[in-house]
Amino acid sequence: MDEIEVFAEITCPFTHVGLHRLIEERDRRDRSTPHFRVRAWPLELVNGEPLDGAAVAEKAAALREQVAPDLFTHVDPANWPTSSRPAFALVEKAYRHGPAVGEAVSVAVRDALFERGQDISDPDVLEHIADSYGLGPVMPSDDAQVDTDWEDGRRREVVGSPHFFLGDHGVFCPTLDISKVDGRLHIAIDQPAFDAFAEQVFT
Repeated sequence: MDEIEVFAEITCPFTHVGLHRLIEERDRRDRSTPHFRVRAWPLELVNGEPLDGAAVAEKAAALREQVAPDLFTHVDPANWPTSSRPAFALVEKAYRHGPAVGEAVSVAVRDALFERGQDISDPDVLEHIADSYGLGPVMPSDDAQVDTDWEDGRRREVVGSPHFFLGDHGVFCPTLDISKVDGRLHIAIDQPAFDAFAEQVFT
């Protein structure tokens, strides 16, 4: 496979971990493909409102403590985006420039949010990312593609973020085992599930 689809919310911390781990695994195998086609699954449309910054920061802290000490270096709930839609539209534009650029920008907007504490609904933040990859301004067709992705995700019965597709086979959050123990979020790497998923992706 040259491309793996994944429906995901930009402000979802579990997607941030999953994408980084899978890209690292691809690099470890000295592979340049498949690329991840990260499609819009806007939870503000699914839930009727954006994810709460404080709640996401709590999950990010648990992820950093328990499974991803190299990630979530600067999560700022006080500087939280009012909407993910502008960043989704930028990502859609990036994919028009090819799968490698699209994947890189998809990771870049998440890094801006979770590693630098930036508001990814701020036009200046998005313009800086766009300029870094030689992208022009977002067009109405890029924004319209966000709705197209969401409708496609609903049709394909996406259940949450991240939801990967290997052809017609969907897999929800294949890298993490998430539960609550005594009211506390408990997260672990599901290594057997990750290894099995990686074999399907990279062979």
